[in-house]
Order: sequence, then C-alpha cells, then structure tokens
Amino acid sequence: MPGQFVAVRCSIPRNLWYIRGMLTAITRKVSPALAKCQLSFIERQAIDLEKARAQHAAYESLLTKLGARVISLPPEPELPDSMFVEDTALVLDELAVLCPMGAESRRPEAASIAAVLEKFRKLAHVKLPGTLEGGDVLRVGRKVFVGITARSNPEGIRQLAVILRPYGYEVTAVPVHGCLHLKSAVSPLGQETLLANRAWFEWKRLEGVAWVDVDPSEAHAGNPLAVGDTVIVSASFPRTLGIVRASGFKVVPLDMSELEKAESGLTCSSLLFDAPG
Repeated sequence: MPGQFVAVRCSIPRNLWYIRGMLTAITRKVSPALAKCQLSFIERQAIDLEKARAQHAAYESLLTKLGARVISLPPEPELPDSMFVEDTALVLDELAVLCPMGAESRRPEAASIAAVLEKFRKLAHVKLPGTLEGGDVLRVGRKVFVGITARSNPEGIRQLAVILRPYGYEVTAVPVHGCLHLKSAVSPLGQETLLANRAWFEWKRLEGVAWVDVDPSEAHAGNPLAVGDTVIVSASFPRTLGIVRASGFKVVPLDMSELEKAESGLTCSSLLFDAPG
C-alpha cells in the first residue's frame, strides 16, 4: 500500500553493502588489570577499579540514552588498556581501517574489534613498520587530520592516506607535543567546530574549521564526545563545560575522574559509526 514499507529478507554478501542507519557504539568493559595501564603524560595514581567500572557503565548508559546501540564487549583481563577501543581502528562510512598501535603491548586488542567491525564494514589494514592509533585521527568531513606522536608515525600516516585516497579523503599530518594523542588536545563539537588546547599541536595545519578554546586552567579538556546534537564533556572541566555551553552547544557533563587516572578521555572509550538497525 502507498506510504507503507514492506520488509523483504534477502541475501547480501558481507562487506558489499552499506546503508545509513542506527548510531552504533562499540565499547569494552574495564579490564581488571587497568591499574597496569600505560601512562605517558600524567603521574600514576591508585585506581579504584569498582569506581572505574561504575563510571564506564554510566558512559555506556549515556550513549544509549543519546540514541546509540551499544555493543559492549567483555573485558580483556590480560590487556590493561583494552577499554580504549578507539585506538584500534578508524571507522568511516565506506570502510574500517585497523591500526597497528604504536604501543606494541596493545596490538592484541585489535583482533576482537576486527571480528565485530567486519560485520559492518569492509576492512583495510595499516601495516608495520607503520604505526597508527585511532586517538590520533581527527575527521572533519572529508578531511582527516592525523597526529604525529609516539604512537602514530609518518609511515603509518602515509599508508592511511593511500588507503583513503580512493574514497575522496584528504589526509594531513599534524605534529603533536605535550599530550598522548591529537584528540587528547582537540576533538569535534559539531558543525565543523573544534574544542581545543591549541598549545599542544600545530593547529594552523587544520584549515576550514571554527575554534572553541579550552579554559587555560583545564589543559586536558580538549576531548569532548559529540553524539548527535549533544556534546559530552568531562565533569572534571567545569569552566570549559561552561565555555562550550556558551558557544551554543547542548552539553551533558559526565564524571570520568577515576578513568582519567588511566589517561582516559571521552572519545577513546568507544567507536561510533552508523550501521543498519
């Protein structure tokens, strides 16, 4: 009948289709070995594991509330940093790129992520000696900015550019200093607007964007997570939260204080992409 949809079941070869659909988030539960996580730019502190788990559960719950279908993977007891799923892959509409992470001990994290992603995307791989971590990859439309850090090297960035060129993406390398990943310093708010601590990266490499600067007293605040028309900002950064709200964005604070002891941000704990419902 006109105006109605009829569901038809058909066989479609895996990885040969893509339709825009439900916002999907891949997450992973907190590893019981989280206290052994790698740290680069902050001092090690005792981590309350149960509090960390509760904050991560609140993170997943908020993603669900904001409309995401959350695929929550079980913890990896032998992999302390495995909660930070963003570093394992870059997911675009056309494909997912698996990353050989700069931290060698973290590379086993990618296998289980690949097993989930291959249900939604065709897969490509950056290969050693190239290294790449998703936390260094910032996408603004068809522009992909990649941090040059201890975790992502020029060869990894070169390979990524080759992989993405047929799909019309432009890759630009951005030197980073003072933080772990590019997105530790700058992340999208939406509408091609970025929240940033511009002291930590070569921000002039990023063209065609609007800037909102973090409060100077909150250097680590440049990692919000935009979900639809909502921006999640860590409750640890109230001044920056106020700046983002005053810039016209809908803001939701989230307590990540225990997870931040593991050098966590908001984007690093999920892989967000559209997929069929």
